[in-house]
Amino acid sequence: MTVAAERIRDPDQAQSAHLEKLADELNHRGMEAWLMAPPGRRPSLYVVNPAARALEENVYVGCGKDGIWWFWWSWAERIAVADDVDQAATTIVRVLASLRRYD
Repeated sequence: MTVAAERIRDPDQAQSAHLEKLADELNHRGMEAWLMAPPGRRPSLYVVNPAARALEENVYVGCGKDGIWWFWWSWAERIAVADDVDQAATTIVRVLASLRRYD
């Protein structure tokens, strides 16, 4: 889909579409990811590491003034361009990874 076509769509639908693609990739990589879209609020993706449930995060997506969509951490730091789902998933899995301790 072109940037111009995305601008015509409802922003919530465009955000949900990007987040659903990311959720599919994260679930494929062993994470648990759910689209959260409460009425009147910006959609987000709730991501949990099932091996360490305390490792969780809400991921957002937004379109800049230049028309480029980005995935964002909840602390307002960019993760990756929304068209690069592989890079976004790699970064999220790395950040939410649990380190194994060997005693």
